[in-house]
Amino acid sequence: MDILREGIEADLEKFRVPGASWVVIEGGEIRYGGTAGVMQAGESAPVVPGTLFQACSISKPVAVLAMLRLVDRGLLDLDEDVNKRLTSWQVPPTGDWQPVVTLRQLASHSAGLTVHGFPGYHHEAMLPTTRQILDGVSPTNTFGVRVDTVPGTQFRYAGGGTIVLQQLLEDVTGTPFRQLVRELVLEPLDMSSSDYAQPLPPELYETAATAHDEHGLPIDGRWHAYPELAAAGLWTTPTDLAKFAIGVQQAYAGVDGAVLSPDLAREMLTPQISASERIGGLSHLGLGLFLDDVGQRFGHSGGNEGFKCHLLAYRDTGQGVVVMTNSDNGMWLVLRAFAAAAAAYGWEGYPMDVELPDLPSPALAEVAGAYRLDGGPAFDVALRGSGLEVTFEKQNPLQFSARSETRFAASTADTELELRDGDLVFIQNDEEIPCTRTT
Repeated sequence: MDILREGIEADLEKFRVPGASWVVIEGGEIRYGGTAGVMQAGESAPVVPGTLFQACSISKPVAVLAMLRLVDRGLLDLDEDVNKRLTSWQVPPTGDWQPVVTLRQLASHSAGLTVHGFPGYHHEAMLPTTRQILDGVSPTNTFGVRVDTVPGTQFRYAGGGTIVLQQLLEDVTGTPFRQLVRELVLEPLDMSSSDYAQPLPPELYETAATAHDEHGLPIDGRWHAYPELAAAGLWTTPTDLAKFAIGVQQAYAGVDGAVLSPDLAREMLTPQISASERIGGLSHLGLGLFLDDVGQRFGHSGGNEGFKCHLLAYRDTGQGVVVMTNSDNGMWLVLRAFAAAAAAYGWEGYPMDVELPDLPSPALAEVAGAYRLDGGPAFDVALRGSGLEVTFEKQNPLQFSARSETRFAASTADTELELRDGDLVFIQNDEEIPCTRTT
């Protein structure tokens, strides 16, 4: 029985999410899957099991698995300076200091690298090369990737680091990343609907869900393109992501023919560094995957423009769920679906006290206004759908999504705003800065 369907169908309307697709894993196998809603708001074509969604940041652990397969073959070393293997680009010096960065650090977001995430491009726009992305030069719409924190000392989510990993894989193998991951991961795990295809080929348009903003409206051009393949470029289905999770479970268990050796699978699911807590109580980074304290529960969320998704699985019990949506509001639906699955299937240790507020949150009206950081610049906070638009002096607006009734996080920067007893607090780089309301 599909215990998620009733709740998901109700939440589509509640959270202005046009469509969703999901899969439940039990006993190390896909137990069932389901779909609801439409591929594009205002049209009749339904979401079906083969509908493609952007995996967003779940692209990262799939890319890390490809890297680990090369480590398994002795072609790469997790703890070697990546500059020894990079040939078409090098991690640049910071002033007169040349930082040493390793694959282990890149895979655990502890390399001290910049560029949190990527906003994407209109899918008909000229897309930058990987080298242009790393250097931050036109037509790239993000800054160059640089080290500004001592590597190995602190967690800081950095999509830029995943692009360094992508370039290294291409340099070492001489194979384009899209083809390499197909050979190393997608084909061995029978992820037949998955492809790091950016932009999406026109022949696949009819099978791809349209991205939607927080108002439930299709974004211009239907979706953004993400040339940052390893960080955000995978198109896939919940079924294929479930196959990935099962592949990790089997490798950890030492199943014959698994895609990775047990030793490296254990490295993948061993906490490498403490991280800011994510959905499901995941508070550490393994290699490519967020983990609970002991690595028993693993997963990764994803958020591109107009898409939200999440994979969560258990290392030993063979349980898990994948939910994918075509809306900026989709994470609320994901949270509620995970809570329903945890209750129904008895997920051990899953935090059932997750805040699941209805939208729009009443706290939004309290937050809107003009502010100044203590000792810093002024900024304006305005309502935007179910989230916030925050504009600092001389900066373009940043979009913040609700993470709870009182906490809001930027989609493209490691920055949060939190409402505490009516006061707003700015949180960045583990520092809390009070804000003064000016109007």
